[in-house]
Amino acid sequence: MKVRMSCVGLKNLLQGLSFSVKYYSKHNHLQTTCLSSKIKPKKCHILDCSGSTCTRRTAPPGSILPWRFFSCKEGTKIPSKRKQNTSIITSELLYKNLLKSEQENWNDISARYEAMTKRIKAKLEELHNRYTFNSESPRIKFGENVYFEENGCIFFSKADDVGEENVDILFSTEDLGFSDAFIQRIRISPDQRYMAISLKSENSEEATCVIMKLGHFPVMEKVIPNVFSFEWATNDVLYYTSQKNLKCQNVFMTTFSNQKHTKLVYTEQDARFFVDIYCTKDRRFLTINSNSKTTSEVWLVDCRQPFKLPALVQARTKGVIYHIEHRNDELYILTTYGEPAEYKLMKAPVASSGLENWQLVYALEEKTKLVDLEMFSDHSVMFLKKAGHLYLNVISFVSHSVQSVKLPTWACEFELESHPEHTTSTCYFQLTSPVHPPKCFAYSFKENNLIEQAVQEVPIITNCHTTRLLAKSKDETLVPITVFHNMNSKELHRRPLLVHVYGAYGIDLNMSFKEEKLMLIEEGWILAYCHVRGGGELGLSWHKDGCQHNKLKGLYDLKACIMLLHELGFSQPKYTALAAASAGGVLAGALCNTDPELIKAMVLQAPFVDVLNIMMKTHLPLTTEEQEEWGNPLADEKCMKYIKSYCPYQNIKSQCYPSVFITAYENDQRIPLAGVLRYVQKLRKAALDHASKTNKKVIASFIVPGNCIPNIILDIQANGSHCISSWEDSLNEVARHLAFLNKELEEVCHLQHQTKSCK
Repeated sequence: MKVRMSCVGLKNLLQGLSFSVKYYSKHNHLQTTCLSSKIKPKKCHILDCSGSTCTRRTAPPGSILPWRFFSCKEGTKIPSKRKQNTSIITSELLYKNLLKSEQENWNDISARYEAMTKRIKAKLEELHNRYTFNSESPRIKFGENVYFEENGCIFFSKADDVGEENVDILFSTEDLGFSDAFIQRIRISPDQRYMAISLKSENSEEATCVIMKLGHFPVMEKVIPNVFSFEWATNDVLYYTSQKNLKCQNVFMTTFSNQKHTKLVYTEQDARFFVDIYCTKDRRFLTINSNSKTTSEVWLVDCRQPFKLPALVQARTKGVIYHIEHRNDELYILTTYGEPAEYKLMKAPVASSGLENWQLVYALEEKTKLVDLEMFSDHSVMFLKKAGHLYLNVISFVSHSVQSVKLPTWACEFELESHPEHTTSTCYFQLTSPVHPPKCFAYSFKENNLIEQAVQEVPIITNCHTTRLLAKSKDETLVPITVFHNMNSKELHRRPLLVHVYGAYGIDLNMSFKEEKLMLIEEGWILAYCHVRGGGELGLSWHKDGCQHNKLKGLYDLKACIMLLHELGFSQPKYTALAAASAGGVLAGALCNTDPELIKAMVLQAPFVDVLNIMMKTHLPLTTEEQEEWGNPLADEKCMKYIKSYCPYQNIKSQCYPSVFITAYENDQRIPLAGVLRYVQKLRKAALDHASKTNKKVIASFIVPGNCIPNIILDIQANGSHCISSWEDSLNEVARHLAFLNKELEEVCHLQHQTKSCK
């Protein structure tokens, strides 16, 4: 869970409440050209656009969603100081030795993948160039002025004159002395005198907020380290949250008038809660949002009286999540309060905002996922998923009507306009899928109809077939699967299959466009996305039915999905691979222990595979808040036994495993690298023990058909982190993963005496 950041509309709540650190949305403008050739271009960085802000959200191929949030700090508490020091030294030496061993191992075997990696990289770059379109940066429009960012440069132009020759550069990250950082977020003060930006490097979780005084010659006014979110309350009053050890619990106010000062405004005492700041679309209030994974509390800052103490909307109530928007002196409250157990839109007067005064405006049906909600002056637009399809529900506050619009069946994901005008008569958005580049659509409030944008440089892919299936799990729950394959493919049972899984935090599998997915389709692969319990595809209840003491249901769902795919003729076990990232590694790793015969190979990116050990370490900064997802093994023996029953690391045994390729990061503060190292060592030993017991002759890293020694590879990246890597690093990672999968399935094809290797 892909640094936590404000997202479009109320998405910052819907996603943020499910995990401590919000993810980067994955758009596909992987790099753009800076308008000034004097400024060194920066590639593939994500910029947040929300409210009166602009955010680039370009993500690398294969970049992961940061659903796991544990710090990488390790260590064991020992009563004696002397013993503690000895233990730490021993642990550090062991860690360094394991790290060195794995790095040497990768250096020894990486050559076998070089040629294929090079081919795949070239193909991905070709596809990127072919399908990159409409990739200009999101614009922030203020009256007659427009601001935008490209490659570390902040630009300014007049709204009616945005040609390249009429654009001025205000400043760049190099000008500010942050040449290695990228701009993550921009906030402009209402009178456009000040601009606040956050700067972040690829290898760090912490961001720095720089406040610039605008003018003909912009001046750096202030630098604030370790800032997560920030918003302008007035022309010269900025509120911001500080971040420490992946936690945000303090809110500060700083002023830029003649009497400059900074003061603490709010402190969160509960370690399970994470605090961020949001500005309502009409700029009437700032909201201080304190959220755990199941409960929330909001305080209002009146932008007309920014020095007045924040006002509580509703005291936190266990299990009740809510978020605030404002319109015409009424608070519009998106909440889980009441039945059914899905999101509802409610309202209450500003002056009496307690729960007892909440009035229902609209309630979602059960098993409906609220992806996002956008507020306009007279309308609210809900972006929904239901039964695998996308919908718009347009609520009119004038006519008190609801218009439901079913969107094209090929669409799997929304990408929303980054800075919609509050008073606009049209809602713009894009639709996409793993194999379809974003396509522009709009909904007209005046005409009450959906408009497909006429200008489209890249057509919808027509040779890819999308199939939606339902697999019956162990308890007979029907689990959705989305399948993509080339319509020209013959003998699907002989085609390679790549299965994707996540299943945690109420988060959907990411199904936005990725060049590597389209490449696989073109080369004859089948792609399957298993929407197992623990994720959010079928609403809040779908997540609840797959977390804490229900985690095994996600594993049963995954098994049922793969078995159904094989039964229906979508590939077969020896041509099947499994892909997962972050918390998805729990279910993927568990399946390898329980049913290794279902797959031939697996690729994991920053996987969470050592659940029990991590959840036992409360000194890690995020363990406490994670208890609402995984349980508390220290306080509950039943919980400890339950986690142990599915934890990938705890259940490794001597058996024939699929081949595994894992990418991990030295700078990952959420997934401790030491845990991944232990997992790889234990898995490799178990596989070798099994091979030795079979007493078969080993030939060139595999033995006679039916008894293989799997390739278990750990690729440790010195650069990048759990949340984001550079375009080049991410391209290399994806290419290595696909080269590994091709190689594994190619060997299987060779063993089966195929004249043509599997791609």
